[in-house]
Amino acid sequence: MTASTIHYMYGVYPPKDMICVYSTLRTTRGGNLSAVAAAAWHLQDGARVGQGAGERSREYDARGRGALPSASKQMRRCQTGLRTRPALGASTQDSSKMMISIKQRLPTPILILLICCYSIVTAANNDTTVPCLPDQASSLLQLKASFIGINLPSWRSGSDCCHWEGVTCGMASGRVISLDLSELYLISNRLDPALFNLTSLRNLNLASSYFWRPELPVSGFEKLTDMIHLNLSDSSLTGQIPIGVARLKKLVTLDFSLNYGLYFDEPRFQIIMANLRNLRGLYLDGVQIFGSTWSVVLADNIPQLEILSLSMCGISAGSIHPSFSQLRSLKKFNLRHNWGLGAKVPEFFAELSSLRILYISGNYFEGQFPTKIFQLKSLRTLDLSYNPNLSVSLPEFPNGNNLEKLNLEVTNLSYHIPSSFANLKSLKSLSISTTGTSKELPSLISKLPSLTELELQGSESGLEKAVLSWVGNLKQLTSLAVVSYDLSESAPSWIGNLTNLKFLKIWDCNFSGSIIPYQIGNLANLVGLYIGDCEFYRFQIPPWIGNLTKLTYLEISDCGCSGSIPSTIGNLTLLERLQITSNPQLNGKIPQSLFALPRLEKVYLYENHLSGSLEDIPYPLTSPLSFIQLNDNQLSGLIPKSFFQITNLKCLSLESNKFTGTVELNYVWQQKNLFFLSLSNNLISLIDDEGERVPPSLPNIRYLYLSSCNLTKIPGTLKYLDAVFNLDLSSNQISGAIPCWIWENWKDHLLRLNLSHNMFSILEKTPSLVNMTFLNYLDLSFNRLQGSIPIPVTTSSEVALDYSNNHFSSIVPNFGIYLENASYINFSNNKLSGRVPSSICKASKVIVMDLSGNNYSGSVPACLTESVNLSVLKLRDNQFNGVLPENSREGCNLQSLDVNGNQIEGKLPRSLSYCQHLELLDAGNNQIVDSFPFWLGTLPNLRVLVLRSNKLNGTIWGLKDGHQNSNFTRLQIIDLASNHFSGNIYSEWFEHLQSMMNSVSDDEQILQFRTNVSILGSYQDITSITYKGNTLMFTKILTTFKAIDLSDNSFGGPIPKSLGKLVSLRGLNLSHNAFTGHITSQLSSLTQLESLDLSWNKLSGEIPPELASLTSLAWLNLSYNNLTGRIPQGNQFGSFSNSSFEGNVNLCGRPLSKQCDTPGSTSPSASAPSYTNSFWQDRLGMILLFIFSGLGFTVGFILAVWFQSFCHIERWIHKHR
Repeated sequence: MTASTIHYMYGVYPPKDMICVYSTLRTTRGGNLSAVAAAAWHLQDGARVGQGAGERSREYDARGRGALPSASKQMRRCQTGLRTRPALGASTQDSSKMMISIKQRLPTPILILLICCYSIVTAANNDTTVPCLPDQASSLLQLKASFIGINLPSWRSGSDCCHWEGVTCGMASGRVISLDLSELYLISNRLDPALFNLTSLRNLNLASSYFWRPELPVSGFEKLTDMIHLNLSDSSLTGQIPIGVARLKKLVTLDFSLNYGLYFDEPRFQIIMANLRNLRGLYLDGVQIFGSTWSVVLADNIPQLEILSLSMCGISAGSIHPSFSQLRSLKKFNLRHNWGLGAKVPEFFAELSSLRILYISGNYFEGQFPTKIFQLKSLRTLDLSYNPNLSVSLPEFPNGNNLEKLNLEVTNLSYHIPSSFANLKSLKSLSISTTGTSKELPSLISKLPSLTELELQGSESGLEKAVLSWVGNLKQLTSLAVVSYDLSESAPSWIGNLTNLKFLKIWDCNFSGSIIPYQIGNLANLVGLYIGDCEFYRFQIPPWIGNLTKLTYLEISDCGCSGSIPSTIGNLTLLERLQITSNPQLNGKIPQSLFALPRLEKVYLYENHLSGSLEDIPYPLTSPLSFIQLNDNQLSGLIPKSFFQITNLKCLSLESNKFTGTVELNYVWQQKNLFFLSLSNNLISLIDDEGERVPPSLPNIRYLYLSSCNLTKIPGTLKYLDAVFNLDLSSNQISGAIPCWIWENWKDHLLRLNLSHNMFSILEKTPSLVNMTFLNYLDLSFNRLQGSIPIPVTTSSEVALDYSNNHFSSIVPNFGIYLENASYINFSNNKLSGRVPSSICKASKVIVMDLSGNNYSGSVPACLTESVNLSVLKLRDNQFNGVLPENSREGCNLQSLDVNGNQIEGKLPRSLSYCQHLELLDAGNNQIVDSFPFWLGTLPNLRVLVLRSNKLNGTIWGLKDGHQNSNFTRLQIIDLASNHFSGNIYSEWFEHLQSMMNSVSDDEQILQFRTNVSILGSYQDITSITYKGNTLMFTKILTTFKAIDLSDNSFGGPIPKSLGKLVSLRGLNLSHNAFTGHITSQLSSLTQLESLDLSWNKLSGEIPPELASLTSLAWLNLSYNNLTGRIPQGNQFGSFSNSSFEGNVNLCGRPLSKQCDTPGSTSPSASAPSYTNSFWQDRLGMILLFIFSGLGFTVGFILAVWFQSFCHIERWIHKHR
């Protein structure tokens, strides 16, 4: 039966896609009419066969964030859940539901005709059904073997593959014509070539799979010439779309969406689209489309296109050609989040006469929005949101306008709202920004009779104060969102009037009180309640939350909640998902009744301050709980065994709490559905009783985090798990060998491995090159490993490797060949020696390179300083010699260069001036002979400059020295100590250090370098300076730390008064110079100063009494000058010892024994110079100081002084003279 036959019998043409359904009915075995017919109306309505996560993920939230690529797919899965889908036609009940939907969608005559035709065809072919052909079953089994840990029980050798889950065969051919494994979350390292042996495929749906970012096969697709529906969305695929897709000329729908590594170049897009003339639905969201001809190509080749989804495709401005208006069949057009679209919205969009849905949100459209688009009779949904430069003037709306959904949030909406806005009688959903709109808007909205969903957006630049009481009159509303408002002056009690509300969202708002309006507790029909990112004053979750007994979803996040979770939450017997997160003041126990809720599946209570112990979960074998995230709290006590007996549990995250006791791993291994487990950073001990024997059942764990769990060995059962993707056993007490089975058993699966901070000493039977196909992160740091560094041979596009702080002594010379995609390499603090292998230059994509703390010699490899990708280069504490290469070039991205502690000679290379992002330069402790490098002042971001202990000479009398824009305005640490500088320092030298002049300190942040190493995040650097008499190693440099060290030079003249302007200075060391004159009283302006060392100069006069006002001063050394008079008393001066003032024969008063009223009485110990004593006190000890973890500078360095006093340094020195 053809379309023309149906037209002849009924006077209408069937939907185009119903012809596809009929042809499928003729060849489909198994009687699954509902599934096939459902596919037709799904397609007819704008969806596609077997739609997976792709379409749903494209339902962006009103904030415009959308379905962005996640940095860690396992976390997304842990939060969204693994949904399983029954086999096609597996349930009569499901079939019935689908039939009901079909009846609602199709004309009754056509439906009856199709059923009759199907019945006749089925009856005629009952006796001629061909079983699955052997080659088809073989290909499917090969395909199954490529999936990791997937449970397809019906896929068994020897059985008819036509009855396997997700498989449909042609009755007369025995060949597979449909394969739908969507949302089974298939995991594989490749799209197996066996798939392309199924050459009769018409429908292929592998949506929401995880293919570990392999490139799409270059060949294979050209074999599937019968394909009608192809869906590979959300599958982590990368690379160019294969040209073989052009051979699929029967394609009706093509979906590559949400594969953010895929791309079309301009010629290939043109070739493929020119051959897909039957295409009706094209979904390329997240696929990069290069060039500007895409709109012309589509208009010329696929004029019958009905659905086009191109969000996040990198489409540029001016690329929408007027010929695009030829797509008169286009019903849905999604152009969201193409940030390069900065032009005007094309007027010819109004010519798309079939257009029902238009999404252009999240772009940078500008100019006036064409009002004619509003008047498209076919238009039902229009989303213009998050185009802040787009001017929108609403036109006059005539009666009969069919618009149902309208989103105008964060646009430049005209103040005038026409009264005809009330004519939008069909409008069901409205999202609008109220900033700057007419006062008539509330009354106009109240006249919209069909309105059931309303989102009101306040100001993006700051919370908007607005009176929203009028919303309380919209009693027909079923969904309300209130975003970015200041509600501190008028609590929204009017919400209580909206008794029909099912969904309520309050986001980014400010409340004056400590509770949300109690009237919400009267909304008995609420199904979903979302409160997030709001500001309350000591907000407590109210007990009346238990009155909302119809709630299935409750979220209260980042609201500054205090108090505890009320026990009345146990009344929410329909609750399926609970999320109360990121409330650091929320404390108390988790109510016992919570885990007993009969429908609760997902519990997210992470990043709070919850305490107490966990109660046993009642009836864990039948509990619906599947996701439990309680990490980052203060929970204590034992972890109940019942948590490891929940049959449906898929994700359990208990990390970063204070749990104690033991956990028997054999309970964990019994959890067949568990794929994510984190017990890290608690006080528990794990017991592994299984040893080396294979347990009776194995879990499907893919992500296992057991850091800081007091493990003394690697659990034996891990050896038998078929595929662990992420394994973290760091910070335990595991000793001995790293077993070879880690590399052998998981070579095709392992993505991340962290064994750092243990006591491993050897690598068992591990070669220098280890085949790890997809490894992207390996951390073996802080162990006792010896021998050769194992280099992974991996295909991953980004690799981070950390072997630091071990005893490795060698590395395969050609290692760089295998690290071409490495972005982070850390070999520091090992025993590597000789010249750096030249193959290191092959690692051309490296962003962070750390070779420090080895015995490397020879010259610095020129390729390292020439690289434009390198952001951090650390070569400190080696034996490098020669001069630094003079080859940095334009485009240099260096942020940190550290060559401290080598034997570098010559001058600093002036080519570093190309490195405009440089923040830290440490060339201290070398043999550099040069004058002061004034040209470094042209680096606008330079914060740390360490040139100590070199042979630098000359004066530094003027910072600018004729160099334009040479000012060092952001410099926060400058260390020129132990050089040969001389001459006076003039006031203007310090007057350019603006970063040190800010009286209001920067936010206390760690100086870190934002690299593009996504698997690592920011990189924190290290440097060392002399501070408070000690050489301190700063492993985390705070941006608030400001210090100057000019000690051990030959500077002379007076101390510049301009030093007093550096009010945020924390440390100042001018010791061992030849400064003369008085100590300037302007130093008393340095209110944050913690360390001041002016010793061993020629200073005279009295100590300014104003210095006693420096209450932050924890270290003072004025010894060995010519100071006179009384030592100031009070505040910090009362805490300093004799050593701070000795060597000044004319000083008197405490703490010296010489009293001011008896000038002649001096103590030999106080007056006799002792260079040795002071020298050792200034230089003794390398104190590693981690400046973070809640310790401020003053506390941290007082601990350093405390350490010195308790070590009895002076007594030790006296004993060893």
